[in-house]
Amino acid sequence: MSYIEDNLMNGENVLYRSKLHWAIFLWPVIWFIVAIISISSGDEGVTAGSLFVMIAIVMGISSFINYKTSEFGVTNKRVIVKVGFIRRKSLEVLLNKVEGIQVDQGILGRMLRFGSITVSGTGGTKDPFHKIDNPLEFRRKVQEQIEAF
Repeated sequence: MSYIEDNLMNGENVLYRSKLHWAIFLWPVIWFIVAIISISSGDEGVTAGSLFVMIAIVMGISSFINYKTSEFGVTNKRVIVKVGFIRRKSLEVLLNKVEGIQVDQGILGRMLRFGSITVSGTGGTKDPFHKIDNPLEFRRKVQEQIEAF
């Protein structure tokens, strides 16, 4: 069972879910491509290529763990976010306490539909979460629930 389902209140329903975007795997793929090019360049490149393969594997495992352990959800009562496996960061804000959700997208983020969201709650809390899949849709769902609330 997921973190979001485990922490639902009575009468609370999940209305929208999101996850990290697949773009978090770009750097491991780039390192792997560099490793292949380095290995294919000859004997001297094999040592460097082996190092690049190790970097790609470590980064790939880290990205995979982040991808599988991150959850973003909107319920009929709250915004719930959880990222991390060993070092966990979670955010649960009641809809009536949400002041706004800021979306930041660069050029690549706009093309591939990922970006960062910053949830602003009353009391000055501002928590950024990066590389979210379709952050504009996440913000729209939160705004729809705030309006319906």
